[in-house]
Amino acid sequence: MIEGGLKPALRAGQIWNMSFGFLGIQIGFDLQNGNVSRIFQTLGAEVDQLAILWIAAPMTGLIVQPIIGHLSDKTWIGIGGRYGRRRPYFLIGALLASLALFIMPNSPVLWVAAGTLWLMDASLNITMEPFRAFVGDSLPDRQSTIGYAMQSFFIGAGAVIAGALPWMMTNWLGLSNVAPEGQIPETVRWAFYIGGAALLAAVCWTVFTTKEYSPQELAGFEAARRETRAVAARPRSAAQFVRGSLGWIVAGLLVAAFVVLARSDARPAFLGTIVIAQELYVLAVLLGSFGVIQLAAAALRARGQSENGFMEVVSDLYAMPRTMRQLAVVQFFSWFAMFAMWIYGTPAVAEYHFAAPDPATRGYQDAADWWSLLGSVRNGLAAAAALGFIVIAAKIDRSRLHAINLLLGAAGFVSMLLIRDPALLWVSMIGVGIAWASIVSLPYAILAGCVPAEKMGIYMGVFNIFIVVPQLLAATVLGFLVTNLFGGAPIYAMVIAAASFVLAAAATLFVTDGQAEVTAALHAGQA
Repeated sequence: MIEGGLKPALRAGQIWNMSFGFLGIQIGFDLQNGNVSRIFQTLGAEVDQLAILWIAAPMTGLIVQPIIGHLSDKTWIGIGGRYGRRRPYFLIGALLASLALFIMPNSPVLWVAAGTLWLMDASLNITMEPFRAFVGDSLPDRQSTIGYAMQSFFIGAGAVIAGALPWMMTNWLGLSNVAPEGQIPETVRWAFYIGGAALLAAVCWTVFTTKEYSPQELAGFEAARRETRAVAARPRSAAQFVRGSLGWIVAGLLVAAFVVLARSDARPAFLGTIVIAQELYVLAVLLGSFGVIQLAAAALRARGQSENGFMEVVSDLYAMPRTMRQLAVVQFFSWFAMFAMWIYGTPAVAEYHFAAPDPATRGYQDAADWWSLLGSVRNGLAAAAALGFIVIAAKIDRSRLHAINLLLGAAGFVSMLLIRDPALLWVSMIGVGIAWASIVSLPYAILAGCVPAEKMGIYMGVFNIFIVVPQLLAATVLGFLVTNLFGGAPIYAMVIAAASFVLAAAATLFVTDGQAEVTAALHAGQA
């Protein structure tokens, strides 16, 4: 047993095995991202309803990931050391996600599909969140970029497979991508069946070919680097929680009041023809809920009931390291852009490039298959880019590299508006693919070096809040923006995505990557 010192470097094969499960996870996520809008529209959803139907995905992530992060940090006690603290969640989530993938394409009506999306996304989040912490648990700081880049490689590879499946079903196996009105094409159904089996197999590979360090070993590793980390922030008092809650609750009430007024007979004249959708109520609830959470924390703190999972999550949220706070801004704008693409990619290409906005037509289904195939191109490039990051990140500051990648993604989104021939859209996917590879690797590599080992799971879960909140915001305001600013044309959601990437790139330049300082301090201590 290792009692102290640095974590030993792992071999390439070990890093491969511990990351392989992400291949299956991303097959599941990309089947969801590439086909759920198509399924919703096939079952009768209108374009302006898509954003609110998609709210299930980020909402489940917001709830599930911090909880799973907290529980997986404690699993050594709760389940038993010999099973590890992350792997049980890999397996449970994979079983549930595979079940959801089998159910989704057989949804008879829209509400069943929407409900299955909740199950699918929750299950995928149960599996994915511990995978992020698993890399931080297992690898020394100097290998963190390699670990997360390897995850990014498998994310890209899994997405290639998922994106190509419906197209392959149509063009290689001759299955029909058109079905009677209200029914899911058999190409989509078989793609989901194959994806569900692949997800379970890939996750099982990681579960049965990897091991985890014991709590004693992790404590020894942490002791070796503790002196390099800032002292934890003083816990917030009950009064601070109360003061913090007021602004959020007032903001939520103001948004709700505005929506009520704007949708009433007393609608203000200055709104003109602006459409105020009821989805904005969700934004009001989100704002107010964060205030209510702080009030609950204040009440528990005042009664001295601070030793529980809820208070630990809330307290850790406010005690985030500086680097994590900086990365939160970057993540916010990055994931807002990606969610815009996932919601509006299929209808945008169908309407703008194929002139086929009606889901009941062959043209729309061909556009959906083509967009899915473009997803394979985008993610194949992402997989290649991830391997490149392993080399490039050793020669350039990771924050600057991430900013460059995000700007390339912005250029890719803008080019979708400039290119009219759908056959040339692969050019747009180059920039977006590089940005995507960067989003799912470099921020996590930077983050892993600034959080304590005993809280790796909870902080990875808290970090997910800054992925989920922009997705929830996108689900509530994208429809409003596209409808009122761009006449309902979904292609302009790509322009919004480009602007969001530019803001993320600017924020990245202010991120402090502490890898060099930590590594230098540790080596100095051993000299």
